[in-house]
Amino acid sequence: MRITGGKARGIPLKAPGGQATRPATDQMREAVFSSLGTAVEGARVADLFAGTGAYGLEAMSRGAAGGLFVENSGDALACLRGNLEAVAKSCGLASTGEWPVLACKVYALDATQGPFDLVFVDPPYALIESKIQDIFRENISPLVAAEGRVCLEMPGALTIEFPGWECVRRLGKSGKDKPSAGIYRRIDE
Repeated sequence: MRITGGKARGIPLKAPGGQATRPATDQMREAVFSSLGTAVEGARVADLFAGTGAYGLEAMSRGAAGGLFVENSGDALACLRGNLEAVAKSCGLASTGEWPVLACKVYALDATQGPFDLVFVDPPYALIESKIQDIFRENISPLVAAEGRVCLEMPGALTIEFPGWECVRRLGKSGKDKPSAGIYRRIDE
């Protein structure tokens, strides 16, 4: 696993052992960032259920102005912090001050942490079917700027709709164990 584009292209990312963390694949991140295009440059981003930090670090490498990583697993946090230092150095950043890491559950977030132009959400797949609607409504939606986008990684067999939002792009393959991503924006009212 590595950064796929931008200033830190090719920098390897470390991931904890075991099955607790499911890092976003290089191919999926390339597809997502190709779809987002220039929207990443200068954006404020949040990487929720960050794991290794792959989505947020990819955004950093591609010119995002700052962001937030949220993760609660100790093993993943150790990898995330190491990855953050390596990618920030490759991007020529003197510090990681504009890219804080919150060691907490996503449920602890509220609107005061935002707004963000791009929010990347890569939760454990088991959590998606049971709780993603509540998490999206209560914790994710309030963080997103008016014209912001949410990128949700999910199993390809699922189609998820959120009230007041539309999926403007679906990437990846269909199938139970195939990763896919939906890019959502608010519906103009």
